[in-house]
Amino acid sequence: MQKPELLSPAGGREQLEAAVRFGADAVYLGSGRFNMRAAASLGPDALAGAVSFAHENGVRVYLVCNTLPSCEEADALPDFLSAARSAGVDALIAADLGVMALARRIVPEIPLHVSTQAGVVNHLTASALHELGASRVVLARELSLAEIRRIRENTPPGLELEAFVHGAMCMSVSGRCLLSSYLTGRDANRGACAQPCRWRYRLVEEKRPGRYFPIGEDGRGSYILNANDLCMIEHVGELAEAGVSSFKIEGRAKSSYYTASVTAAYRAALDAWMQRGEPPPWALEEVGKVSHRPYSTGFYFGAPGQNAAFGGSLCGWEVLAMAEGWSDGVLEVSLRNRFSRGEEAELLLPRESPRPLSVTAVEDVGEGAVETACHPMRRYRIPCPFPVPPGAWLRRRVAGENEGTE
Repeated sequence: MQKPELLSPAGGREQLEAAVRFGADAVYLGSGRFNMRAAASLGPDALAGAVSFAHENGVRVYLVCNTLPSCEEADALPDFLSAARSAGVDALIAADLGVMALARRIVPEIPLHVSTQAGVVNHLTASALHELGASRVVLARELSLAEIRRIRENTPPGLELEAFVHGAMCMSVSGRCLLSSYLTGRDANRGACAQPCRWRYRLVEEKRPGRYFPIGEDGRGSYILNANDLCMIEHVGELAEAGVSSFKIEGRAKSSYYTASVTAAYRAALDAWMQRGEPPPWALEEVGKVSHRPYSTGFYFGAPGQNAAFGGSLCGWEVLAMAEGWSDGVLEVSLRNRFSRGEEAELLLPRESPRPLSVTAVEDVGEGAVETACHPMRRYRIPCPFPVPPGAWLRRRVAGENEGTE
């Protein structure tokens, strides 16, 4: 069986570099307009450099063009598509039929991937899109493994199937949601979602104004529209055997640490499966070391059931710094959160399991020895007996699981 592709998110250059270092076969990113994550995007001038960096490291780049553009916005599409060609992207990801048709006319040499926003839930639609020029469809998130298997059995062998394996899921049909438009005037289908499904909701009884009653078990309020995060790391083999050829990690709005951590975990799991083994224990633990909502397997094994009872984020680990370089037993890092001499930490390393590290000394690059590293983004040096490549992450365990972000 052909090795599945691991596809990681890149909301910016730092996330792109993290995905490449930690094992992605391909990345997907936005650039300027037509991007469903408008706040997570590379500038048009940075696109060519990002593609060049990825290609130098053997990684493919897929450019998202997956909004549902208005008539006025559509007028800018030809220039956008021409810029994509100039940058050398490996595929376009589109959701709108008109965008797809225009892309086939203007840049026919660039492969076309149909976004999950298109709602592909059967082999008829998948085959029709293939006839229209699509080389890949990103399957709807509502599908079970059995349904994916049937789609694979009834579609052309040359059509690739991509599916989400990890990350935040929308409480909507394949991401097409109108909640944000109705409640805030921000159109989720044009990259401006305000995420009202993540808000804390309470119930108000008509004759008791001002009295708010929680609906669920969480005392902070009920998150009735807030889906649990998807996690399929223990089922990568079942996905591949069902016919999924690209494993997609959600998270273009996430940090570079998140990208690194989750990419590392799924890289290890896929590599183990190709060797007919199980995911290593550290990879299963790794997905719990980033900020996340409670995990579920989505619709892959049937209805998710009670999928919105908890709305907070879980994370038992805190990022301290990113490695910038190592030489002669000394690791230089750029600070993200303060840490002190005497702490026990851990390094998330590319392409290998995490390693513990005791912080026996701290040196400010500009000021000399200090007890505590406390200036964000400033560089510090700490003793480290083993080589550490740039882009590795220093982190520590925190007491229990706390609400917050990575």
